[in-house]
Amino acid sequence: MERAIPHLPADDLRVAKAFYVDRLGFQVRFEATEDGVTGILGLERGGLCVTIDAPMPGHGREVCVSLEVENVDRYHVEWSARVRVLRAPIDEPWGARTFDLIDPFGNTLFVMGPLAPPIA
Repeated sequence: MERAIPHLPADDLRVAKAFYVDRLGFQVRFEATEDGVTGILGLERGGLCVTIDAPMPGHGREVCVSLEVENVDRYHVEWSARVRVLRAPIDEPWGARTFDLIDPFGNTLFVMGPLAPPIA
């Protein structure tokens, strides 16, 4: 299987872990750190994978990553109870349902999935 896993810049792995693991429900795949603050942290939740790199000298900040999920509204309900989301899910004119939030380091998590089924 081939896939791309985004690397998100961070300033503190402890803060990243609290956000992604404690609030968003990701699991730690791997962690390499000598002080708990700097290093690299691999995370997954189902088929979603991200890597947090603190610090990332020479890399861009304020990254945007798309997380493609099966049920946008389920993630919105769960995550909006734990973190501030920027907006409620909407049906996009290009055929997806989306919402987004920002992690503690300014990176955007753009959550997208299929349109909600029509209410009968």
